Amino acid sequence: MEDLFGFPVSDPYRWLEDSDDARVHDWAGAQDRLFRTHRAGWRERQAWASLVDQVSSFGVSEPPTVRGSVMFLAEQLREDEQRRLIVVDVEGNRRVLVDPVEIDPSGRTGLYAWWPSREGERVAVQLEVAEQPGSDITVLDVRTGEAVDGPLPRARNTSLAWLPGGEAFYYVSRVPDEEPAPGDKRLHRRVRWHRIGSPWQADAVVFGGDDAPDHYYGLTVSADGRQLAITAMVGPASHNDVYVAELIDPEAPHFVKIVDGRTTGARVLPRFLPDNDLLLVTDYQAPCGRVCTARRCDTDPAAWRTLVAEDPRAPLDECVVLDDPSLPRPLLLVARDRHGTSTLTSHDLADGRPLAELPLPGTGVVSSLRTNIPHGRHAWFSYCDATTPPTIYRYDAVSGETARETGATTAGHTPEIRSRSVRCRAGDGTEITLFLFTPAEEHQGPRPTLLYGYGSFGMPMRPWFFPMAAAWVGAGGTYAVACVRGGGEDGRHWHDAGRGPHKQRAISDFNDAATWLIDTGLTTRDQLAIFGQSAGGLLVTAAATQRPDLYAAVIAEGPLCDMVRYERFGLGCTWTDEFGTASRPEQLQWLLAYSPYHNLTHGASYPAFLLTGAVTDLQTGEAHVNKMCAALQHATGGDRPILMRREPDTAHAASPASKSRALTADLLAFAGKYTGLSPTKTTLPFRETVTESH
Repeated sequence: MEDLFGFPVSDPYRWLEDSDDARVHDWAGAQDRLFRTHRAGWRERQAWASLVDQVSSFGVSEPPTVRGSVMFLAEQLREDEQRRLIVVDVEGNRRVLVDPVEIDPSGRTGLYAWWPSREGERVAVQLEVAEQPGSDITVLDVRTGEAVDGPLPRARNTSLAWLPGGEAFYYVSRVPDEEPAPGDKRLHRRVRWHRIGSPWQADAVVFGGDDAPDHYYGLTVSADGRQLAITAMVGPASHNDVYVAELIDPEAPHFVKIVDGRTTGARVLPRFLPDNDLLLVTDYQAPCGRVCTARRCDTDPAAWRTLVAEDPRAPLDECVVLDDPSLPRPLLLVARDRHGTSTLTSHDLADGRPLAELPLPGTGVVSSLRTNIPHGRHAWFSYCDATTPPTIYRYDAVSGETARETGATTAGHTPEIRSRSVRCRAGDGTEITLFLFTPAEEHQGPRPTLLYGYGSFGMPMRPWFFPMAAAWVGAGGTYAVACVRGGGEDGRHWHDAGRGPHKQRAISDFNDAATWLIDTGLTTRDQLAIFGQSAGGLLVTAAATQRPDLYAAVIAEGPLCDMVRYERFGLGCTWTDEFGTASRPEQLQWLLAYSPYHNLTHGASYPAFLLTGAVTDLQTGEAHVNKMCAALQHATGGDRPILMRREPDTAHAASPASKSRALTADLLAFAGKYTGLSPTKTTLPFRETVTESH
């Protein structure tokens, strides 16, 4: 027990934060044995594993990056543990450029990112190993596959922008010449300039300093290489600064701050237009997003010119410029979302005038708009829906035609799924969207239901293709997604309504959505399980600690649970804009009010819990799972188990394919056991999607 600003705060399991302590090793080993004992009793786990394998997708799941005459694709075949980087030349010849498993047969090394030069002759590649705190950048010759530069160290979660000619680029890395103090979780990043062939120690620091220890930086270079724009934000904050520099001397650019995030209170993402003016995608004075143009010297948002106005009923997702000389006029493609259904429209880049709505394969989700560089004629995008894995389409702006190019497939058949959007009311009268995935066959009465939520960082939920959802529905259940406040489904206001002092609204929304599912007869308390990942893990654990009577089972993957000390673990110190900080009395009260670890009731009958996470979690920190598991096991007065599933040698949100499928099978087997859903007792027809909206 400690006193924080006059508040008595209990923390009986703080000793479990020290993963190097022998007592913690012994305790964790006992939890591993307990989990294995229970899992041995899940007799249908193998059936779930087979179903997961059948609906898992393989192949190409995101659009290509096209530079010059070369196309770069990430591909993962059914037998692959990790993605491989494929290059396709102008004649359509394919070859593997990077195969992480050849580098590390254990499968623990993954392809994290790649940045081709503008001409497509070189590519900077970043691999990451499990949860190691840093990763290197290596530059490859695309023709030979040989390394021509690097490794450049300390570049985890970096951004990189090539200059024309492929001889130099800007990138982001940690401070190179000093080690952080023990226990210092700050990012300490700098923007650096690198010339191919030069030692990384000689790379000039062009931006960043000691006054910005938690900043993320995004880099954009103009097509002619004369301008550099940098976005700077504290962690995943809701606003950012923008700096622009003319690259008279690339090693020592002079920056002008054109957007002050604290003044605008908004996100502003800059891109350079062909004349080096700026295209700004922003939620400034437009909570659902708009597209503006500005001169490089404009430091007053009043000078911005709206090119594509906000649509309050359809938040802006993304846009891309097509400016190939063969086009009658430069175009802007804009993707929006309307209650889970995407639209893609073309506009005149000169005045924003709408020209056409592009036909899409169905009423699904469009994402990852990309075009070829230096001048775009084609736009590639990913499309998916409830039973369609990500499929890549190419739009030709000259012919106006859209055609399927490649995509992912499932190992087997996917079940027929009815996908529909419904609206339910929260306790304060606010309408919440729920996506429901159910078997297409008619059914009377409630079904076992798995309810998912996230509700943080303005991250929108969409009715994407979910292998877990397909497996659950294939066994006869209902999979639901609650679009609670704190997410980005209805724009900036929706995010603001569920963050900081309002985080409790997200939790209440989730419990209200669960209550609606029960009250409408779609499910029952004994058939309802809930599932969340990372910040979504916080959502479901908080929801269950506040309303344990609503749920049969809870699954929290890599969750936040101790909100008083979350800033001390992983990247928590960069998330105070979203949750608040325990270092301020008023904000400590927000956190204590819903922190799952601090709001358990001794003797309460809690649902079955499965807390999962990486043994070394550099995002949220493994201490959350340890402490919450111990506290729940001590507090519960019910007979349902509190279990912890630890995963060694994996990352917070990415792992080898076989481990990912094994985890999904365990989660479904656990949820199925405590909601009564059996993959062996239901045989459903496969493969047609029915989409509705209410």
